[in-house]
Amino acid sequence: MKQTGIRLYRYAALFKRPILIALVLLTAAVCAELAGPLVARQMIDRHILGVEYPWYEADAGGKDTVVYDGKTYKRQDRWVEGETKGREVRVLQIGRSYYFVDGPLRFDGQRSVQGNELTVASDGRQAVYPVRELTTPQLYAFYEPEFGRLVVLAACYFGLIVLSALFAYGEKYLLQTSANRIIQTIRKDVFAQVGRLPVQYFDNLPAGKVVSRITNDTESIRELYVNVLANFFSGIVYMAAILGALFFLDVRLALIALPLVPILYVWIVVYRRFASKYNHAIRSRLSDINGMINEAIQGMPIIRAFRRQKETLAEFEQLNEQHFTFQNKLLSLNAITSHNLVGVVRNVIFLTVIWMFGGGWLGTLVTVGVLYAFVDYMNRMFQPIVGIVNQLSNLETALVSAERVFELLDEKGTEVADGKLERYKGNVAFENVSFAYKPGEDVLKSITFHARSGETVALVGHTGSGKSSILNLLFRFYEVREGRILIDGRDIRDIPQQLLRQHMGIVLQDPFLFTGTIASNVSLDDPSITREQVERALRDVGAYEMFAALPGGIDEPVIEKGSTLSAGQRQLVSFARALAFDPAILILDEATASIDTETEAVIQAALEVLKKGRTTFIIAHRLSTIKAADQILVLDRGEIKESGTHNELMRLGGRYYQMYQLQSGELSAEEASVIRTSEGEVQGPAMV
Repeated sequence: MKQTGIRLYRYAALFKRPILIALVLLTAAVCAELAGPLVARQMIDRHILGVEYPWYEADAGGKDTVVYDGKTYKRQDRWVEGETKGREVRVLQIGRSYYFVDGPLRFDGQRSVQGNELTVASDGRQAVYPVRELTTPQLYAFYEPEFGRLVVLAACYFGLIVLSALFAYGEKYLLQTSANRIIQTIRKDVFAQVGRLPVQYFDNLPAGKVVSRITNDTESIRELYVNVLANFFSGIVYMAAILGALFFLDVRLALIALPLVPILYVWIVVYRRFASKYNHAIRSRLSDINGMINEAIQGMPIIRAFRRQKETLAEFEQLNEQHFTFQNKLLSLNAITSHNLVGVVRNVIFLTVIWMFGGGWLGTLVTVGVLYAFVDYMNRMFQPIVGIVNQLSNLETALVSAERVFELLDEKGTEVADGKLERYKGNVAFENVSFAYKPGEDVLKSITFHARSGETVALVGHTGSGKSSILNLLFRFYEVREGRILIDGRDIRDIPQQLLRQHMGIVLQDPFLFTGTIASNVSLDDPSITREQVERALRDVGAYEMFAALPGGIDEPVIEKGSTLSAGQRQLVSFARALAFDPAILILDEATASIDTETEAVIQAALEVLKKGRTTFIIAHRLSTIKAADQILVLDRGEIKESGTHNELMRLGGRYYQMYQLQSGELSAEEASVIRTSEGEVQGPAMV
């Protein structure tokens, strides 16, 4: 998990400039926002409660003076050095009323008024003073000098709010834009990695699971950068700034709030210990669900044909139930450690401070303005704490998703090579090639043959005899275990895979068409293939008129996998594609196995055009389509049992002869089975 965090940081470092600017704006926004309570404290303690400061008689008409009962007074903190102070008086608040005391107080304490007498008691002492209750206009007169200053401070408070909002907007915009850029980069890297992965990787990982990593997992990582880190960054800055402000405000109150930091740290550690396990299970089940959905959609005709809907649904519900169970466990954990627990901690702190203030522990040491600022700061501190706690589940989900994405990125792949390779002459040689998909289970054993430039080589044999494996090795979808494969005398392992396939083409039994148009499926949007080349390729394979009759012509839309076209039409597009790319080596993997006889006649004519000037390998079940091949290799259990032309193999009267006679109807399956058994082989179905 530590390595995952480091790699996520490296991706963030690609956009460090806007992120750093965002953090500077965040700090500025926090400072502007947190200055507000200090302004409020100043307004309360000095300009509202400051009326209780000592007042002194002053000359009439001076600045900040107040006239009461024919005499002029000026507050203690408004005197300028050098001015002569007169007799001291006080204005005190008792309950909801204000009283004028014509003289100083010997000490302050608990106040009470009976009639026109004020009693002040403190530590066993008691003092009595004559007082007069102030009317509203009289009280207004004592406050009037402060109104201008209060308006200025209120304007400053509002200005700080506006400034904080502007900084916060800039911070969120930059941070979220950077987050989206980071995810864009990760998705690009993941999809590029998919193109670099060897074919065998996809043999073991269903397409739905790969899609889940590219979409769902990267979306979870986006949440990490957009919401989680934004909340963590802002929360840390807020908490640090608030603690600093609390120490500036009052050290004793700051010490009360300080334990929140270790509590939050322990909170996060404990949460992650349990949440990580649940999130791993959730992401795994979600990946399984995506894989199964993808498989079910692809195989829906088979599911319906064999009435497997109930079984498929039961399998899906089992995965869905497991996903639901782990989601509930995570939900319970979140409920226990969510903002409800934060609220409990906050209320405990507030009750403690109020009890200490009301009980007299802090009452004589902390002013009302300081207490207001403390409560305000604590409320502000718990907001980022709630934000951090609420994002813990997203943090764990994102880290687990990132771990899965990086696991995919760490798979050994082949870098896409740039440049061009000179066109092959087309000489292909297999020298003692052996290969196994699984250790100890060879599917090819000491395969040796030579295909000369321009020749057509046909591979025939029963299912599992190794025909497709030979061509997979030629394309370097897999690597040989023993021996070597040469093209024009050069070992293909010395040629980068992308360059190796530059002059090779393939037509599969079930050709794959991409979403687009017929023309784009022929050219694969390769800019080097012009519109004229596309049309010529379609004409040469005899398909242009067929597609031109469609409403959109060769620009007719093709949906996923070309499902709106017939098998023969898809195959003709695949042939035209191979012809347009003009490969030196062409592979036809059972290209005529799933098409009707009429379309096969068209394709056979196209084959003659397609094979000219190139070395062609054909895997064929219909032996009638390979009678003109220059070389026919008969495979059985990974070995070449016979090789030669059609006539040579027919004269030999061996396996090829049996297969041909069986397909032409001149030999029954039982007779072929007897012949094979008499040759010392295990009796079984004849090769087709």
